Amino acid sequence: MPDHEREPTALPPRVSAFGPLGIPVFRMLWFTWLAANTTMWMNDVAAAWLMTSIAPSPLWVALVQSASTLPVFFLGLPSGALADILDRRRYFMVTQFWVAGIASVLCTMVLLDAISPALLLALTFANGVGLAMRWPVFAAIIPEIVPRPQLAQALALNGVAMNASRIIGPLIAGALIAGAGSAWVFVLNALLSLTAGFVIMRWRREHRESPLGRERLTSAMRVGLQFVRQSSRMRGILLRISVFFLHSTAQLALLPLVARALPGGAAGTYTALLAAMGAGAIFAALQMPRIRTWLPLERLVLVGTALQAAGTLAVAYAPATWLAVPAMFVSGMAWITVANSLTVAAQMALPDWVRARGMSIYQMCLMGSTATGAAFWGQVATSSSVRDALTVAAFTGVFLMLVVQRLMADRGSEEDLSPSSGIQAPHMSVLPQEGRIQVHVEYLIDPTRATEFEALMQDTRRSRLRQGALGWQLLHDLSEPGRYVEQITDESWTEHLRRFDRITAADAQLRDRRLAFHVGAEPPVVSRFVIVQD
Repeated sequence: MPDHEREPTALPPRVSAFGPLGIPVFRMLWFTWLAANTTMWMNDVAAAWLMTSIAPSPLWVALVQSASTLPVFFLGLPSGALADILDRRRYFMVTQFWVAGIASVLCTMVLLDAISPALLLALTFANGVGLAMRWPVFAAIIPEIVPRPQLAQALALNGVAMNASRIIGPLIAGALIAGAGSAWVFVLNALLSLTAGFVIMRWRREHRESPLGRERLTSAMRVGLQFVRQSSRMRGILLRISVFFLHSTAQLALLPLVARALPGGAAGTYTALLAAMGAGAIFAALQMPRIRTWLPLERLVLVGTALQAAGTLAVAYAPATWLAVPAMFVSGMAWITVANSLTVAAQMALPDWVRARGMSIYQMCLMGSTATGAAFWGQVATSSSVRDALTVAAFTGVFLMLVVQRLMADRGSEEDLSPSSGIQAPHMSVLPQEGRIQVHVEYLIDPTRATEFEALMQDTRRSRLRQGALGWQLLHDLSEPGRYVEQITDESWTEHLRRFDRITAADAQLRDRRLAFHVGAEPPVVSRFVIVQD
């Protein structure tokens, strides 16, 4: 790969961290995203603080975060598949109206004094459904509207929006809770979500339907999972993000209880700690183009994990708020460094046709580990103490990340995942009948190079399965040592044709490497069959 592609972070001095905001559509969506995340933080802060009033057990309080994030784990993949299939603008718009509706129900229940711990968790879960629906589509839209050289800055700005909302949301929520009550936080959530939905409605995005029609939801989900499973780079990214959030979430989940335990602890203390974390994250996000040039991805993730653990320990043992605030600032810096680095890596590891599904799986791992960690560390705190839970989370988080770095070192180079038209789809005068399609590709090679060829065909297997093939086999002719037959099974003729739409430049290069082994006078013979009996 050319050097300029290996070092996407070595940006020219004139490129600003705010450069993507010069793109009108990105600027509009960025402010919409800021508003959407502000409502999310307002809801989480109000719900968590309300829970400390109606059910102050550490487990109940920690379950608020679990209820907020679990929907992403359960609904992330279907949501990502729909975002790859449907009109992304309309889909994004609907998610905002959904959140507005849930906020309206929640404020009504609070105003009627009809809220209970179980109902609060149920409505928080329903609000999380909106998050599960909107995140994959937004993640897929950004590379569509931002040039690749500016993608890292755009994602860092998304981190700025997330963490600015981490400051703005709790400040607004804290002020409203103190001055008017929790119900009015949810009223404002509904109004902001409605406004965001109408802003998205104004975006005139052209949705292009595939000539092959829409994918079936179940098939789209299968292909998304299959792509991630066959991508070693994505598997490594998912494991790292899961380990990081499983442990780092202890700090955030137990923060209301940490704030209450500090001298003079109240809603304002909790707000100040969240604001400090958000400020640290914003500061680091604006420095990300420079930070990424200091260390490679793996070391950056490890250093960020260690700094976050140090911040967690400092907050756990801080005797006063003025000491806890700078610790939360450091935690915020570490949090955005790890999250942004891994998010950029995931975006670069996904071609456009599967990006929403791939990022939804990424978000499922992030939110699933967050929800699991919140419940687990809440239970640990209930059984022992908040300080003990935070201490164990800090040390085990660093240890497990060291283990992951050792077991899944990322030694590969980035693939060129841009679309390629170098391999043309077949044209049939008569469409085949319903049924699975089996393709045979016959190679004639030098038998002395069989080991090299078979190793290359393992890469081919991963490539075919990532494109959506149902199955793959390599057959070796016993009577003719130089003859191999590659056998590919597709779900249908339509799905067979879709594989050609998904071919990338890396796939085309792999095809050329296969053909270099072929010694026949003619190109490899390709035969296609429909399976009529199985």
